Amino acid sequence: MEPFIILASQSPRRRELLERIGVRYETVVAPVDEQPEPDEGAEMFVLRMALEKARRGFAATEQRAPTLAADTAVVIDGEIIGKPRDQADAQRMLMRLSGATHRVLTGVALVDDREATRLSVSQVTFRTLDEQECQGYWASGEPADKAGAYAIQGRGGVFIEHLEGSYTGVMGLPLYETTLLLDEFAIPWRGLWSAPADVAQ
Repeated sequence: MEPFIILASQSPRRRELLERIGVRYETVVAPVDEQPEPDEGAEMFVLRMALEKARRGFAATEQRAPTLAADTAVVIDGEIIGKPRDQADAQRMLMRLSGATHRVLTGVALVDDREATRLSVSQVTFRTLDEQECQGYWASGEPADKAGAYAIQGRGGVFIEHLEGSYTGVMGLPLYETTLLLDEFAIPWRGLWSAPADVAQ
């Protein structure tokens, strides 16, 4: 049987992205206290969160398989913007992002008897929003559990005027950095790239 990894996340987006590159995985819940430490920069925060999730996921499984985890933060004016508490909080976040450029940082960690991390940094520019469309977006249900109260791969994509960086990083699992980690740990990930039998040479 092909090797597999543990994904320390229940995010459907991260599962989808792993499936795109042919990685076999099983999931585990690895909750951590997602609060920044005093004077902790956003880059160190997402890397620490990803590593803590991966460590906890690795320790929680009997298979002792390599464990992958990620953490994403939206940052504007040096402030980490988390998931909205309610509609009013989501409205505040979206109007703050309106017409401005923010950073999306995603830390990725892979753990077995070794540990390694990678960081993805993207710049995202929103067009100007109005309060009515922010209210309508909230009513869709999409922003409720998303960092920064939007999802680039969903309806929130219509807000994005410009992206510099990694689309999959903004989704929550940067495939470039993830495949670097998989290669470092000698974990195969190109399964879906095999040629169909009827066109194989």
